[in-house]
Amino acid sequence: MVTVALQKKRKNIDLPVETLQKLSIMAASQGKSLKAYIENILVAKADTLQLEVQNPSPSDDEFFYYPENLNETVERVNEYKRGKTKSKVVLKSVDDINNFINNL
Repeated sequence: MVTVALQKKRKNIDLPVETLQKLSIMAASQGKSLKAYIENILVAKADTLQLEVQNPSPSDDEFFYYPENLNETVERVNEYKRGKTKSKVVLKSVDDINNFINNL
């Protein structure tokens, strides 16, 4: 038998008393605790969402609008995290940067 551990994070939320009363009634009618009922609602809603990051650049750089550029960047980050980068370039000065760009 395979056991899968799900990552969970605890978060406190504040809700109006009237909302909690209504949710408590709904939970009781289904034989669940209020906590389990609210968690079930939120998980079900989150599972129906399809999220897509359009442009992860804070400056809205057009480079990231092209999927191939974004995919390459993600792959390079993943390789770096795994310690499997293909090459490493260290640029320490303006001259280093200019020389590197001119030699591309």
